[in-house]
Amino acid sequence: MSDEVKFEERGGELARVTLARPARRNALTRAMVERLAEIFAAIATRRDLRAVVLCGEGETFCAGTDIEELSSLDEEGARRAAERGQRVCELIETCGAAVVAAVQGAASGGGCELVLACHMRVAATDARFTLPELRLGVIPGYGGTQRLARETSRPRALAAMLAGEGLDADEALRRGLVNRVVAPGEVLSEAEGLARRVVEYSAPLAARACLEAVTRGPRLRHDEALALEAELFSRLFASADVREGTRAFLEKRRPVFKGE
Repeated sequence: MSDEVKFEERGGELARVTLARPARRNALTRAMVERLAEIFAAIATRRDLRAVVLCGEGETFCAGTDIEELSSLDEEGARRAAERGQRVCELIETCGAAVVAAVQGAASGGGCELVLACHMRVAATDARFTLPELRLGVIPGYGGTQRLARETSRPRALAAMLAGEGLDADEALRRGLVNRVVAPGEVLSEAEGLARRVVEYSAPLAARACLEAVTRGPRLRHDEALALEAELFSRLFASADVREGTRAFLEKRRPVFKGE
């Protein structure tokens, strides 16, 4: 188990996951990737955690994959490394809790791919998002080739990868890649505030269903995505939360959801 990834309960159905290798700009080792997988697999089993903030310790979110480890890989080792990274990003995206990235400084390579797997993102004014793998003779391997094109556009994603045209915080905001941009010293508190807003605003079962619909939908044909939405929508009507939410609205009071 790597002590370079920290998990902390923040109370009120909120948790924080921190990349804690600041001396190496939080560059991802195999042990860190495996620890991230353990953490988000565990989060997926917990209904009491509604939101998670993912951040980096120090002035950099994550400088990418550790190059010393990367340089030692053979073809089979590289395949396994890509599969580990893809699994982590998939676990983040499908863990059932809303994951908010708090990005300060560089989010490069694998670090950028972690951010792309998060559901919402808060960036500091000094944040920069890059996928520079082609300068090393490789390509993004944690899902970045797919997620960046989906989140921005194919031409913008290709320019980022083929020509090294990263996105600064302002462009990321204009393109909808991040939700908001704040001063570097405020990024973590702002991300946590957004996460707490999710917990306070949304019904637990409905939030999980919404995350599933939005995450799975783009991978399906349009008619299949609509069928998924209808299935998730109808399934919620078997819950007590729907009765509570509609009754509270009619009675002009704040609902008390129990996630059941």
